Amino acid sequence: MTIRVNMWSSPRNLSTAMMYSWRQREDTTVVDEPLYAHYLAHTGRVHPDTEAIINSQNSDGESVVSEVLLGEYSTPVVFFKQMAKHLVGLDRSFLESGPNILLTREPHDMLSSLQVQLPDLTIDDTGFVELVSILNRLVAAGQKPIVVETRALLANPAGMLSAVCEQTGVDFDEAMLSWPKGPKPEDGIWAPHWYDRAWKSTGWEPYEPKSVELTPAAESVLPAAQAEYEQLLAYCLTP
Repeated sequence: MTIRVNMWSSPRNLSTAMMYSWRQREDTTVVDEPLYAHYLAHTGRVHPDTEAIINSQNSDGESVVSEVLLGEYSTPVVFFKQMAKHLVGLDRSFLESGPNILLTREPHDMLSSLQVQLPDLTIDDTGFVELVSILNRLVAAGQKPIVVETRALLANPAGMLSAVCEQTGVDFDEAMLSWPKGPKPEDGIWAPHWYDRAWKSTGWEPYEPKSVELTPAAESVLPAAQAEYEQLLAYCLTP
């Protein structure tokens, strides 16, 4: 039986690093943001290289769910790196087909990074509302949420990843602690705009506090993002 791990995240949450971490497992296939084109086509939101992204993927989200998220794979584990906001307009019943990881980050840190790519950002761009919605659905379905906070992850990568693996039903592999520098074959076409820091990394690096001033747009989003983040914190996984 295939274990399908969906990791839902806000942007700028170390989600690419997490994908690279799982990519190091010999038993795992990783898929990079399969619903990105669906999200852009459905919402009309403009991102760097919007047209190229839509042309690079199937933009029919329901088809992506049936053919990609629920499709056949040659490895016993499949890891889907997902942005929570990409679920817009989709039937979410497939969430119950396997374990779901919710990756979250302190909102000021996340917004200080996201504002670089999306200077006109709104709460809809953060994915926080969708993360809490996924959390509530999983709780209602009787699933134990696997919520990972990035500072806790960086403070103890081995311990946190071991706990995540245990919750998802796979054995921890120390290969998940490092990866080769540079682009990866699984990267989406959008990678040059978003993955610069991940490409420079070779593993989990210690947390470094940020002192970046938020733009007015990001500052206006912060209170709502903080409220959603605090709901997620109540379920954070500990090693």
